[in-house]
Amino acid sequence: MKYSKPLDSGPCWVELSTSDIPAAKSFYTALFGWRSETDPRPEAGGYTMARLGDAAVAALSPAYQPDQPPAWTVSFSTQDTDATVEKVTSAGGTLLVGPMDVFDLGRFAVVADPDGAVFSLWQPRTFAGAERLSDPGALGWVELSTRDTEKALSFYPSVLGWTVNAGESYTHWGVGGADFGGMMAMDEKFEPEVSPYWLPYFVVTDVDATAATALSAGGDLLLPPTSIPDGPRIAVLRDPQGAAFGIHKSYEG
Repeated sequence: MKYSKPLDSGPCWVELSTSDIPAAKSFYTALFGWRSETDPRPEAGGYTMARLGDAAVAALSPAYQPDQPPAWTVSFSTQDTDATVEKVTSAGGTLLVGPMDVFDLGRFAVVADPDGAVFSLWQPRTFAGAERLSDPGALGWVELSTRDTEKALSFYPSVLGWTVNAGESYTHWGVGGADFGGMMAMDEKFEPEVSPYWLPYFVVTDVDATAATALSAGGDLLLPPTSIPDGPRIAVLRDPQGAAFGIHKSYEG
C-alpha cells in the first residue's frame, strides 16, 4: 500500500466480527499495541474502536448473527454507497446488508462479489476511515483469494474503477497508480468448502517476532513467516476465536 490515508475506491477500514470482544482486545493489543475503546451507547451494540495512539485504525464488533464465524471484513471507500451497490448487483454481485446510515459517521453496505467474497462499502461523512495506513500496527495491504480470477478482473474495475497490474503469478490492484492490494487464485490446496475471501494484512516491524507473539497469545499460524521473492516477508495468522489475517513487513521494491 503506497498511501497513508484512505483514497476514494481504496481500502479505508477493517472490522473484526468476533465472538469474544474482551479476548480479541487482549490478543490484538499484544500483537499491535492497539488501545481499544468500546462505544458505551446501547445502539452501538458493543462496537469497539482500536487505536494506535489517538488514531483509529480498526474496529472490533460482536457477531451480527449467532452462527456467524469470526472474520475480518475489508471496507472500500465510495462517494455514493447506494450507487455503488447498484453497480455491484448489476455486475453479478450480491447485496447482503444495507445500505444504511451509521449515526453521522457515514453510510455503509455489505456486499459480495460474483464468486462470493464479502466486503463492505463506506461513504464517509464525519468519519473517513482509518486515520493511519501503512504504519506498523495499521492496515498495509488487502488480498483477494478467489476461484474465478477472470470474473474478478472484470468485476472490481467496473464497480470501483481499480487499476490492474497483472504479473505471471500475482495481480496487483490499485487506485490512481497506487497499489493497495492483490489477488490470488484459489487452487487445489484450498478445501472445496472454503469460500473466496478478502484478507487484510497489517504492517509489523518484525514478522517472525509478531508470529511468535501470536502463538504465545493463543493464536495459530496458517502460513509461517515467508519471504516473497522481490517482495516483503509475510505470515498469515488466525486469532484465538478463529479469524484469519496477515502480517507483513513494509517493503518498497
